[in-house]
Amino acid sequence: MKLRELSERLGCRLEGDGDGDIQRVAAIEQAGPGDLTFLSNPRYAAALETTRASAVIVSEEAPAARCAMLRSRNPYLAFARAVGLLTRTIAPPPGIHPLSAVAPSAVVGEGASIAAFVSIDDEVTIGRDVVIGPHVSIGRGATIGDGCRLHAGVSIREGCILGRRVVVQDGAVIGSDGFGFAKREDGTYEKVPQPGLVVIEDDVEVGANSTIDRPAVGETRVCAGAKIDNLVQVAHGVRVGRNTLLCAQVGIAGSATIGNDVVLAGQVGVAGHLEIGDRVTASAQTGIPNSVEAGTVVSGYPAIPNRDWLKASAVFRRLPELKKSLHLLEARLAALEQRLTRPE
Repeated sequence: MKLRELSERLGCRLEGDGDGDIQRVAAIEQAGPGDLTFLSNPRYAAALETTRASAVIVSEEAPAARCAMLRSRNPYLAFARAVGLLTRTIAPPPGIHPLSAVAPSAVVGEGASIAAFVSIDDEVTIGRDVVIGPHVSIGRGATIGDGCRLHAGVSIREGCILGRRVVVQDGAVIGSDGFGFAKREDGTYEKVPQPGLVVIEDDVEVGANSTIDRPAVGETRVCAGAKIDNLVQVAHGVRVGRNTLLCAQVGIAGSATIGNDVVLAGQVGVAGHLEIGDRVTASAQTGIPNSVEAGTVVSGYPAIPNRDWLKASAVFRRLPELKKSLHLLEARLAALEQRLTRPE
């Protein structure tokens, strides 16, 4: 694709020769002739002087590069769209593979593609243009909305509802039983049945090997636009708000409510039956045992405001030094008290 055409399709301002051919997107350090790269973090601005790329996507304020530039108010978003334009994807053909098992009562929409070894149970509804990869299992009465993409090995349990354009990556499980057990008098446990629903709204993505559990009563709901990374656990009865990001290895305990536009970074743990307000950000490995007010940035365990945590972390590194100083002060104080109480 000519760089000029690419800049027009991305809505970027072109500086430099627009007649060059762009074949792919590459990282700024590895890019060569014919490659488009991008710079969104100012810390890597020095790479603009050495990159061999034919063109680079930069912010409006970025310094000049040695190659052609596509200036954008949002370089990372422009990069994402460039990847889509320059990556050749092969869509699987519509139809039902003869090695799949589709129940007679299931309804499959026009343009859907169902790969080999897929199992679709009774009363399932598959929308238009859905793509289902191999070894996917869809339980009785589930609904898969238009334009969804279920990758290999996904399990959608009975009665679950997926909205439109939901992407579920390999090995994810939606609708597994919530963790509920009642203790008997003899100390053993009796399973609490989990017949509730899981509802995934439009434009949600669920990462590989993540799990979203069904509750005993009510529903577990992931609202529109939320993005869930790999290896995330969303427990029974949880509500995840719109456009919220759950990064890798996040764990959310039962009946917690996560607001809109929340970011939970890697390995954040959220206790059950609490509320995380809108626009909260929790840094990596934060443990959240209590509700958090909207707009707060928290860190550490137990979670405290990020600025307080940064100050505490700085003190933590100095604890051995502070302990030594404290012992010296205690010794000097004891000596002074001894002199003051010594009889003349």
